Amino acid sequence: MIRVLVADDHPIVRAGIAQLLDSADDIDVVGQAVDGREAVRLARELRPDLVLMDLRMPGVGGAEATAQIVAEGSGIRVLVLTTYDTDDDILAAVEAGASGYLVKAAPQDEILAGVRSVAGGETVLAPRIASVLVQRMRDERLREEAPPVPRLSSRESDVLRLVALGQSNPQIAKALFIGDATVKTHLGHIFEKLGVTDRTRAVTRAMELGLL
Repeated sequence: MIRVLVADDHPIVRAGIAQLLDSADDIDVVGQAVDGREAVRLARELRPDLVLMDLRMPGVGGAEATAQIVAEGSGIRVLVLTTYDTDDDILAAVEAGASGYLVKAAPQDEILAGVRSVAGGETVLAPRIASVLVQRMRDERLREEAPPVPRLSSRESDVLRLVALGQSNPQIAKALFIGDATVKTHLGHIFEKLGVTDRTRAVTRAMELGLL
């Protein structure tokens, strides 16, 4: 038998989930918790194989409760079953150590199959959840691969802003109270840092990088 603790703050929803699980011959609901704090306490007392965890509950939420249960190293696995599938909710649950994430709108057979899979050591993710995690991993990989944004000095930034306004070197020199040669030196540093060879490309590249 798979011993399950159900944690959900809505009485009707909690009772419905418990009834669904008890209808399966191989699943036994050993307890019900009304919030994350009680879920952690009952997990310690009852030692279920799996906690079916809602996310947004008063006081201690599902992600925090999941983190506490997993951190205790008892081997209890957590399957999140919630209404919410926003990116932040998904990431919070996964980072907390949940072994699965399903939404309550999932078919009953899918929920039962998810409980069995997670209890058996597998990871279960609803298709929408999996796509969010895959996209987040891709975004992080792209950020890691992207070259660092160059740092311009305050004077270089001043020069570049005036270049963007279409001012010539003499006009920039006059506005900043520096010599023409100094303007050229700053422009040379700017070109080198941005990897460009002309003023127009320097301005567009700076805009692409958020420097202007």
